[in-house]
Amino acid sequence: MEAPSPARLYAPVAGAALLLLGILGFFYTASFAGLEDYEEALGALQVNGWLNLFYVATGAVGLLVAGVSSRTYSLCVGVLFTVLAIVGWGTGALNLVIGVLGLAAAWGTPRKSKPRAKPARQRP
Repeated sequence: MEAPSPARLYAPVAGAALLLLGILGFFYTASFAGLEDYEEALGALQVNGWLNLFYVATGAVGLLVAGVSSRTYSLCVGVLFTVLAIVGWGTGALNLVIGVLGLAAAWGTPRKSKPRAKPARQRP
């Protein structure tokens, strides 16, 4: 049995963590007042309704595509969360960790090669 690729491991783990973070965030605040209106949760995390919804959505997508398109998910989440960390939306350190791990998982997973079509068999 072959070991799973880094992206195959990253997608369900990050997806579950983001989904859990989003759900827990709604217990602290469900306010959709503005993108910059945060509340502190668990001591260091910034949450608001928009971030909670975003985390739930990206986490659910990660769980849904874990076995099918995990490399693409890892790459997209890696780029998205790295950009969010640079821009400063949400908890910067958490976004940076999720983003860098996603990029590393995508980079460490080889692309699937498309099978070549077999040439048609010629009849004598």
